[in-house]
Amino acid sequence: MSGAATPANPRSPSPAPPGSALGRAPAPVTVLLSALVTVVGALAAMALVGGVGLWLAGADELPGGGFGAVLAATLLMALGAPAQLGGDAAFVATTQGGIAAMPLSVTLVGALVTAYLFVRPLRRHAVVSGRLLSARVLALASCWTVAVLLLSTAARHSFTVSTGDPLLDELGGAFGAAPTVGFRVDPGPAVGFGLLWLAVVVLLALAASRRAPLPTALVRWHGTLRPTVHAVLSLLLVYVGLALVGGLVAAVAGNEPRETLAVVLLGLPNLAWLGFGVGLGASWHGHVTDSLGLPFPHPLAAVLRSGRDVTLDLGALAEQNGWAWLLLPLAALLVLAAGAAAALRTRPPLPLWRSAVQSAVVLALAVLSVGVVTRVSAVFGLSMLGMGGGGRTVLEPDLLTAVPIAAGWGALAGLLGALLARNRRAAATHPGTGPGPGSPPPPGPSPDPDPGPGSGSAPG
Repeated sequence: MSGAATPANPRSPSPAPPGSALGRAPAPVTVLLSALVTVVGALAAMALVGGVGLWLAGADELPGGGFGAVLAATLLMALGAPAQLGGDAAFVATTQGGIAAMPLSVTLVGALVTAYLFVRPLRRHAVVSGRLLSARVLALASCWTVAVLLLSTAARHSFTVSTGDPLLDELGGAFGAAPTVGFRVDPGPAVGFGLLWLAVVVLLALAASRRAPLPTALVRWHGTLRPTVHAVLSLLLVYVGLALVGGLVAAVAGNEPRETLAVVLLGLPNLAWLGFGVGLGASWHGHVTDSLGLPFPHPLAAVLRSGRDVTLDLGALAEQNGWAWLLLPLAALLVLAAGAAAALRTRPPLPLWRSAVQSAVVLALAVLSVGVVTRVSAVFGLSMLGMGGGGRTVLEPDLLTAVPIAAGWGALAGLLGALLARNRRAAATHPGTGPGPGSPPPPGPSPDPDPGPGSGSAPG
């Protein structure tokens, strides 16, 4: 489908008749109520997943009843806001640090619920006006800002901690100066990161949902760009699903089921999407010194502890566990499948070069986003009477190499997918050489859109 919808595709959005939903904007109270439901639903889902994960990780044992504050901080960190650490021990010690790491299990659940609840009311419209869309986005942003501000007031707590060094702990007890650590999430950055997160989620929901209406000026992208965005987002969700299966198996068969389930409920996409990037050939660099309580699988932790600034790539992981080599064929298979699915659903068919370029751009942006959200920077420092303790965990993506590598994979997937789609359409038009219009479709992805956002294959 190009510019406007054609009668040949009954599932495509059609222009709204006079007096239809395009011209009738819902009442402001209805828009505000819809935004409120979206915010409450998303935060409730995030709190459920994050709360259970923190409980499994032992956060309910924090002194001073700090579980609620830790949960509030976790929800804000899931939006990208950093948490600040600070404290002191009378006049003989100081503590400082910070954590910038997204618990992506909580992030993903919040994004899926937000996208679904935002898009669902719009599906009653054939074409949505820019004015209506702006009103819904503004109402949602307003409610979201209020919620983030309330969370930031709750995301602060302080408690006494052990340094991990027996000598420093004894000195702290002798001087009555046991180190007190407090954490907080500042409201300014929290609101900024929260609104940025919301904007990305809304844009992805509109770009990926095949049943969400678009403004008239953007309808032409429905059949050409949306299938590619949908396929790449589905690819990322497939990785999370595979990691979920592996995590549950490890929880059942392993010796630490509680800790494993905590990782699943807090950081599963962090590990899944890291594996996706490594399988494509991308790399991260960083190190772990001492311990900050951040969980890492054994092969990953072994690599990061092997030096001051080490490179985490497929070869480094395979040295710790030979099964890591399977990440390469898995990435190749799923990326090519995504390219084929996108090409088969694209209407009208794109030229080969455009299909390759479009797939390259979308996959490169996806890997860029994966690199940004899987960053980890966690530092805790203690200084007592001239002696120091603490820990540091750093994990940074090498985006200058990861993005071009992803673009190359995307171009290959888009080109092969377009060739496959062209061959299937050619066979369908020549019954003597392939399946005709009345024959059962060959196995593989269907060119028809799925039922829509409720299918769970992509946001919206």
